[in-house]
Amino acid sequence: MSNLYGDYNQKIDYVFKVVLIGDSAVGKTQLLARFSRNQFNVDSKATIGVEFQTKTLIIDNKTVKAQIWDTAGQERYRAVTSAYYRGAVGAMLVYDMTKRQSFDHMARWLEELRGHADANIVIMLIGNKCDLGTLKAVPTEDAQEFAQRENLFFMETSALESTNVETAFLTILTEIYRLISKKTLTANDEADPGGSSGLLKGTKIIVPSQDVSALEKKGGCCG
Repeated sequence: MSNLYGDYNQKIDYVFKVVLIGDSAVGKTQLLARFSRNQFNVDSKATIGVEFQTKTLIIDNKTVKAQIWDTAGQERYRAVTSAYYRGAVGAMLVYDMTKRQSFDHMARWLEELRGHADANIVIMLIGNKCDLGTLKAVPTEDAQEFAQRENLFFMETSALESTNVETAFLTILTEIYRLISKKTLTANDEADPGGSSGLLKGTKIIVPSQDVSALEKKGGCCG
């Protein structure tokens, strides 16, 4: 897969903002670390506020920069992280397969996401920690039913063992590309300079009085 990821000198054709959301300690930060740096930190701490990582890859001969935001799951931070949903073209709803409550909260997270994000956002439900099969508290069928009902993609992953992590990210990014490239064609056909084509390069969100560099604090939930 050496030709899948672009080098840093290439012109960026698209920037896709994807947010990771879900309860604390479900493994959001570990999924991000595994995909962006192929790392797993056993001593990972809870994420404070928001951090993001980027990764450049090639989709259909186009250079795509994925900007993946890790939003803290703790209740006290939800008012802060809600601002970061804006401008996102993709989202991963992550629950811990060994904690039923984290799955039961998915409906609430989804409602919050849809209240802040674009109506056409691509959403994937992620059941993380599939390496802990003997402790599984959420049957695959329950998650599949929820995903089908809410029109979500669905995948079970293990950040620890790197199971399906890359596949999950590539699936959501490829679907975003498919939808946005289709919009590009439509916008070009209609010669609409103010249409959806204006949204294609991504939007950088900076919350007033907050410095992005201060938000890039390392740390994360256990995976």
